[in-house]
Amino acid sequence: MLIFSAPSGGGKTTIVKAVLKHFPQLAFSVSTTSRSQRPGEINAKDYYFISSEEFRRKIESDEFIEWQEVYPGIFYGTQKSELDRILTQGKNPVFDVDVKGALNLKNIFQSEALTIFIQPPSLQILEQRLRLRGTETEESLSQRLNKAAFELTFAPSFDVIIINDDLERAINEAIHVVDDFLLSH
Repeated sequence: MLIFSAPSGGGKTTIVKAVLKHFPQLAFSVSTTSRSQRPGEINAKDYYFISSEEFRRKIESDEFIEWQEVYPGIFYGTQKSELDRILTQGKNPVFDVDVKGALNLKNIFQSEALTIFIQPPSLQILEQRLRLRGTETEESLSQRLNKAAFELTFAPSFDVIIINDDLERAINEAIHVVDDFLLSH
């Protein structure tokens, strides 16, 4: 199991997509969220989009392997049914989750999991990347940057840290690390 995490805007999703393209034995684990769907996102491909109320019901029904309230009222989690879907296909799951979710998954799966933290070169560059996306208000940008500073403190708890200062190099490093892990398991 491969577990990727990074602050928002760190390049994690781009790197995960490149890794998935390189390794056909991997499958993306679609997370569930209660946040609003963004333009261009596809339900059941990017995320399973559900209401906060439905998310809470699934928590009470013990339907998640892990979940977090990442922002007040905004939940993210990995449903047990999603892991079952991937394992039934005979594939290895790739998780794209927040830092706490990543460390929770590592705690559950231990040596069967590799945690990879994608680190931006600096908070200033991260801010530039988020501004270029054009999806943030000043308030949400500030919230994301504060969260990013907090998330960076978790990086040493990950098995591997990849600094994304050059996207092509970071992708190649991720592919190499994943290849080594898959060969050893």
